[in-house]
Amino acid sequence: MWLDRIAGHSTPDRGLSPIPQRSSSHLSPNRQNSRPGLSRPGSSLSALVSPSASTTSLPTVARVPEETTLKQNATGTRPPNVADPLEVLNGIIKKQNVESNTESSIRKPGLAKPDQLVEDIDFCGLSLEGFLQKPESDRSVRSDVSAQTLQQFEEERDKFQDLHNAISGCDDVSKSVELYLSDFRNELGAVSAEIESLQSRSVQLNAMLENRRNVEQLLGPAVEEISISPAAVRMIAEGPIDENWVKSLNEIETRTASIEAKIASSSSTKAIDDVRPLLEDVKKKAVERIRDYLVSQVRALRSPNINAQIIQQQRLVKYKDLYSYLSRAHSTLASEITQAYVNTMRWYYLSHFTRYHQALAKIKLYPSDRNEVLGGDPHTQKSGNLGPGGRVNAAAHDPFSLGRRIDILRTGNQMAISSYLAEEDTSFHGIEIPFRNFNLALLDNVSAEYSFMTEMFSTLSFQQISRKALEIFTPVFTLGQGLTKQLIENTTDSLGVLMCVRLNQQAAFELQRRRVPVADSYINGINMHLWPRFQVIMDAHCESLKRIGANTSRSAVSALSLAGGDDLNQSSAPHFLTQRFGQLLHGILVLSSEAGDDEPVANSLSRLTSEFDGLLAKLSRIGGDAKRRERFLYNNYSLVLTIISDTKGKLATEQKQHFEEMLKSVGRRS
Repeated sequence: MWLDRIAGHSTPDRGLSPIPQRSSSHLSPNRQNSRPGLSRPGSSLSALVSPSASTTSLPTVARVPEETTLKQNATGTRPPNVADPLEVLNGIIKKQNVESNTESSIRKPGLAKPDQLVEDIDFCGLSLEGFLQKPESDRSVRSDVSAQTLQQFEEERDKFQDLHNAISGCDDVSKSVELYLSDFRNELGAVSAEIESLQSRSVQLNAMLENRRNVEQLLGPAVEEISISPAAVRMIAEGPIDENWVKSLNEIETRTASIEAKIASSSSTKAIDDVRPLLEDVKKKAVERIRDYLVSQVRALRSPNINAQIIQQQRLVKYKDLYSYLSRAHSTLASEITQAYVNTMRWYYLSHFTRYHQALAKIKLYPSDRNEVLGGDPHTQKSGNLGPGGRVNAAAHDPFSLGRRIDILRTGNQMAISSYLAEEDTSFHGIEIPFRNFNLALLDNVSAEYSFMTEMFSTLSFQQISRKALEIFTPVFTLGQGLTKQLIENTTDSLGVLMCVRLNQQAAFELQRRRVPVADSYINGINMHLWPRFQVIMDAHCESLKRIGANTSRSAVSALSLAGGDDLNQSSAPHFLTQRFGQLLHGILVLSSEAGDDEPVANSLSRLTSEFDGLLAKLSRIGGDAKRRERFLYNNYSLVLTIISDTKGKLATEQKQHFEEMLKSVGRRS
């Protein structure tokens, strides 16, 4: 391909033309300047290959003025100092014809095409005319160089072909890139248009959002006051009763209060009228579910071997707001459920305390009979005080000695004995043991129940709650009073009865500390049983001393001797009745260390002391001289003072002063 171009440019006719004597180096820039937008591949290479290639562009140079003239004619009139373009063109054509004829006449007829074309001619900076005028010897050409150049071209022809192919491939890639960029530009334009639409839409949405916020600020609180969330309604209708259910109930109640307030005022709207029927339906459903839940829990309390406190704390108190809502929404239904609970708990406590009473009845008590008074016969056998196997219990207790029985008042253990332990206990106890355990259990249950009712039925007044609690425990109180009466009915154990009195007082103080007024009537009823019985027993002690003092015969008095038949004339030792009296007095004073002046213990002790003084005086006058009698009285009073020396309290001080005075009177006479 490249050789064809070289051959096409090396025509012998054009090489001898005298016109193309100007160097191609001067013409090439003119072409590029006249048409800068066009470029032809391989043009520079053709100029290097063909020595006459520079002449091919001369006609183009000649047309430049014509085109300029035509443009000038087309654009307007010719200036006065410019020649006519047509005349200039005709002159140039005539000159070229004359030069062609001259060149033909000058050319020798025998001049032929040279054998070898010279690719690179050194013009030495001259024009074609100047180069032709130089001597032949000076116009040396480098034919060897041209030959070498053609040879290299032939050798590198494949490389030039590959280069041409690569350039063609680059053109194709450039076209594909151009198409891709064109498509990208189109898509980018579409994206730009879409972004503009989105921007306009965003502006509209921002305006709508701002308007909505403004409206929400105005209408939001009003709508919030009368609207109920669907989740809350669904929870009330279908959800399980738990903490979330209670929260939903509180939310509905708040909305109900707000709507009712708006209805009562003059600011009622149409929306409230639309919401109100729906709200009524939700309230009815809530009341229905609360009723079913509370009734199921009350029924659960009637289950056998059920622990009522577990249901009360984990299922009732935990959801106490349910009853509060029910009492506000449907007070009649709330009253009926409350009464059902009261009836159930009355049966519950009565059944449990009945079983506990039966267990306490199996505790073995110290036997008591009429001989257990100060003037009773100590040698009389107690048929009831039998140990296991029917034998008389060797460790029969002394009804006149307090001993360790006082520990029951000083112990810090406030736990009642269980039914199982009560049934399995084989030891003997005083009457204060079953009394204390029953009342301690009753005290704990009354306190727990009253605390529960105060917290659960908070909508009721304290007077109403107290009446309900009293209604629950009235059968149990009756049972406790019957137990107390059974324990003290036939006993002569004055210390045991007085200990029951002190236990009852402790229970009253504990109820006051816990602020439980329910059992006040029960405590007062127990006191009305205990104090009269204590008076009866003290009267029995006084009567026994009177009976002994009235019988002053020798045989009767000797029967009362410590020696068991010895004559009092032969002994001045303290009488055994003094030991009994001292122990009984000591026990009563210890139990009455904090007693007040309004208790009947002081009167009973005064009468008992008077009877004892009279008895000692009568016993001292039986036989013997005055000195022995005085020594007998002194020994007995000294024994009493020694026994009660460690007692404290107002009554103890009074008794000590009395016996000290008696002792001093006897000492002055002696």
